[in-house]
Amino acid sequence: MVVTLVTIFILGYACIALEHPLKINKTATALLLGCITWAIFNMFNMASPEILGQYGGLEGYRSFVSTSLVENLGETAEIVFFLLGAMTIVTLIEDYQGFTVITDHITTTNKKKLLWVLSILTFFLSALLDNMTTAIVMVALLRKLIADRKERWFFAGMVILAANAGGAWSPIGDVTTIMLWIKGQVTTVNIIVKTLLPSLVCMIVPLVILGSTLKGDIERPEESRSGIEVASWMRKLVLIMGVCGLIFVPVFKTITHLPPYLGMLLSLSVLWVTTEILSRRHSKEGHRLPTAVSTLEHVDVPTILFFLGILMAVSCLKVAGILGSLAMGLDSMRGIEAGGETVGFFLIDLIIGILSSIVDNVPLVAAVQGMYPMSPEGFIANHPFWEFLAYCAGTGGSLLIIGSAAGVAVMGMEKIDFIWYLKKISWLALVGYLAGAVVFIGMNLLLEPFEWWSTMV
Repeated sequence: MVVTLVTIFILGYACIALEHPLKINKTATALLLGCITWAIFNMFNMASPEILGQYGGLEGYRSFVSTSLVENLGETAEIVFFLLGAMTIVTLIEDYQGFTVITDHITTTNKKKLLWVLSILTFFLSALLDNMTTAIVMVALLRKLIADRKERWFFAGMVILAANAGGAWSPIGDVTTIMLWIKGQVTTVNIIVKTLLPSLVCMIVPLVILGSTLKGDIERPEESRSGIEVASWMRKLVLIMGVCGLIFVPVFKTITHLPPYLGMLLSLSVLWVTTEILSRRHSKEGHRLPTAVSTLEHVDVPTILFFLGILMAVSCLKVAGILGSLAMGLDSMRGIEAGGETVGFFLIDLIIGILSSIVDNVPLVAAVQGMYPMSPEGFIANHPFWEFLAYCAGTGGSLLIIGSAAGVAVMGMEKIDFIWYLKKISWLALVGYLAGAVVFIGMNLLLEPFEWWSTMV
């Protein structure tokens, strides 16, 4: 069964990567992959008396599968609803021409300068919001700044790298860092101090390389008002409310300890009510101001369904124990030494980061958390293992465009080709990923040579 599931998963990923040559939409492939993996997992086990015996017979096993499916669908739905809420808020701001408040202040048309400005803005905004929300906001800005679609793809690729790097060093910037933060394996000040510089290097190295290849000026798109003139104060109001609503999401989670998607939907509902009132009071005859209802009509549903399919396929691998076995297999590297010092856990984290570009980093990190409890037998809080895991799991997803939530969101919004990203951006992401890793390892081996490894059994 394991070989069958892994083979199907690889074939599905290959079809997604070859979407344009095959002329089959990646969303259809992802949904098919998610359904087939669960069906095969269920049928293989139902045909095994040994497995059925572990669950007290057929009814017990059916109950297990049903419960697992509902639980994983719930986890996936949290991300889907989060994405839906964020995309609707950003699209509402765009419909009210709110981003012109920002783009009007970005006067440079020089490609290199613009790339640096947008990348640095993305890096720090991602730490405040999260990488997926930031990527959605920045792509909306790119559409207002750059007319040529293929040219915009290079900037969008750098947005993915900067968003993932920016999210890795903040305790609320990436879902895996949030997981480690909630479990107490990293603390706020420590994770920022230890991973800020490596994350910054992870962004700057590709930025320098890509920036050196860009020459000349960008051509801005013509402003399209769609016949609707929005007052300046309304643009600013919707922009401020939308951005504040996005910033409110991590605050909501910290205060209530409820999932982030609820905070996102709360922010959307407040903005929805506001735009309903604006539309009712200030619309002119024949030119009705947009509301969330009209905005939802052109939200990118295929991207959301793609997310649903791919995450359900990954969840099947998790329930089947394949991701757990993979994490256990990596444990054999834990005792590797170099120069008389134990460095095996660095290799474990590096490989997990690379794997997170293929399968979802959340179940991988969850499996690792289960393997190493915070005790003398495992790794204590603020051990470099956890900090480096946050860096690797957060930035490793940039290696493939479908390896991170930010990448999937940008891919859906800009229709970026998987193969194009693989050729043009993936190698830059790998160089940045390894450069940041070298900085992190160097900081720990050279600056604290007798402190960190003594905490490891």
